[in-house]
Amino acid sequence: MSMTLDDLPAVAECSVAGCSYNDHSHCHAAAVTIGGSVGDAECATFIPLGVKGGLDKVLTHVGACQRPECIHNSSLECHAASVRIGPGADDADCLTYQPA
Repeated sequence: MSMTLDDLPAVAECSVAGCSYNDHSHCHAAAVTIGGSVGDAECATFIPLGVKGGLDKVLTHVGACQRPECIHNSSLECHAASVRIGPGADDADCLTYQPA
């Protein structure tokens, strides 16, 4: 199955104010990677620096998901309609993550 960037789920919201890519609850990275461990899906793109990062105008997507146990994951790609990133067990977690 061939996918384009537009087919990947968008990051609908990011409430992690301390991330360099966050601007008014919107992620400005071109794409995010979801990593972590079983039971804890963290945003591996999170960077806690005082330097603004990312692109001025971008609709961020989930580029890769390393949580194969998530119900939205198929072949390490996220198939949720969209995802929300926010504080959790780590500085930035995927709040859409649901273990099977």
